[in-house]
Amino acid sequence: MNKNLKNVLVISTIILMIDQVIKIILTNKMLFNQEFPLIENLLSLNLVKNEGAAFSILTGNRLLLILISVIALILICYYITKQEYFDDLNLTIFSLLIGGLLGNLVDRIVHGYVIDYISLKIGSYLFPIFNFADICIVLSALIIIVTTIKGEVWN
Repeated sequence: MNKNLKNVLVISTIILMIDQVIKIILTNKMLFNQEFPLIENLLSLNLVKNEGAAFSILTGNRLLLILISVIALILICYYITKQEYFDDLNLTIFSLLIGGLLGNLVDRIVHGYVIDYISLKIGSYLFPIFNFADICIVLSALIIIVTTIKGEVWN
């Protein structure tokens, strides 16, 4: 196995395990649609079933979402194996991305929906409820965006 891919998969597996442990603990301690405030009017736990993708798009298209995730994972892994230069930044980006994708994919396969639980409210805006896997996916995208902008500005 390619060294880059092996390193990414090890870290991704750790991310997947963290994601699934959090979801197991919360589903054993809370009821779905039960809210538990952590920081009043800002942050709470609210266990929900998300049958779609981000912002609940493609709701009810479980098999399509599984297929998209599997294809994305295959393409990402293929891309990683073709990279000659692979630094810690790439390791971080791809580990977060694959770990997050796997976390939500496992939910879709096992439960038929993704378990979301983080509810964030800033002012009057209530963000869509999300989970640790979503945070990892978004972080990987933000790192890509920032490094791309930084490269274009400072090069």
